[in-house]
Amino acid sequence: MKAIVNGKIILKDRIVENSALLYSDVIDGIVSPDMIPEGTEIIDAKGGYVAPGLIDMHIHGYLGKDVCDGEEESIRTIAGGIVKNGVTGFLPTTMTEDMKTIRKALEVCRDLKEESKTWQGSTILGCHAEGPFISEAKKGAQDAKYILKPDAAFVKEYKDIIKTITLAPECDTEDFKAIREITRDTDVVISMGHTSADYETAMKSTQVGVKHVTHLFNAMTPIAHRAPGVVTAALKSDVSCELIVDKFHVLPDFYDILWQLKGRKMCFITDCLPAGGLPMGEYTLGGQKIIYRDVVCRLEDGTVAGSVLQLNKGVWNVYTSSNIPLWECVNGASLNPATTLGIEKTKGSLDVGKDADIIITDGEFNVEKTIIGGEIRYEA
Repeated sequence: MKAIVNGKIILKDRIVENSALLYSDVIDGIVSPDMIPEGTEIIDAKGGYVAPGLIDMHIHGYLGKDVCDGEEESIRTIAGGIVKNGVTGFLPTTMTEDMKTIRKALEVCRDLKEESKTWQGSTILGCHAEGPFISEAKKGAQDAKYILKPDAAFVKEYKDIIKTITLAPECDTEDFKAIREITRDTDVVISMGHTSADYETAMKSTQVGVKHVTHLFNAMTPIAHRAPGVVTAALKSDVSCELIVDKFHVLPDFYDILWQLKGRKMCFITDCLPAGGLPMGEYTLGGQKIIYRDVVCRLEDGTVAGSVLQLNKGVWNVYTSSNIPLWECVNGASLNPATTLGIEKTKGSLDVGKDADIIITDGEFNVEKTIIGGEIRYEA
């Protein structure tokens, strides 16, 4: 058994001080420091925060590597980089490429998933397939030539590795045949995104299987007072919603409003591109040239692509730019994604019996240690 002492322990509903967190491969409890069993290994948090490991459910790349490279080395590099940001579990995210490329990327992640439980990087929890079943009008940085109609057979073929799929509901049949089939035959979380749907179509899709929204506000029909759009449907219905919390994709002015409307249905993501963790410059994404300047990546024509955000920085962005309690900001990148993915019984918080996925940070949420399954995988 091990004990983390001298830290501010972030639980899902409060912060506990002057206590010790006991763990083995799971969380064993929180006790007074004078109740730590004899012989326990002591880890000093040095006055910093002790929090659940973070879960990034939408990340395309890091340190120059792209999930769509379809290479084991790329996934290992991404996992080894983001573990330093406190990410204990992630969904390697594909994008709208040719199907051969998407299939290869999914198969590589499938092959590495079991091994990732014990390697030095973040654990693969499954994959997020962002496309290719999207709207050309809202494709963003995705390549229009690879866009297809929603195909339930493809999703079912990879239902063991795809945890989330982004699609445009208006591109399905009028009665949402693919969405209904995916919902009936798999546990895959269907997320509407890169979508031109009107409000009525979006709301209907949430009644037949859509449970989530990809990067809320970005690449979807906006709120207008006589054309409510996908954004309004996302806020009004019971779906969970991703939010890119880099302070550019969605301005911080919205954070408090979104918390009031969606609460623990908000999932903070990075949507990080291969340029993440690297200096500003020119890189590629899905075979397309991207230019990283300031806090954002763009295609050559100026189209905004994803971010270079680190998830621990995203949590701190929300905390320092809103009135949301720190524990709820942490939930946004831990418990809420775990709940969306259906793994909240073992991941997402420091509840007794859950996996010992823990991070120790300094007073500004810079990561000092990342622990996965009770083993230290990163130490600053």
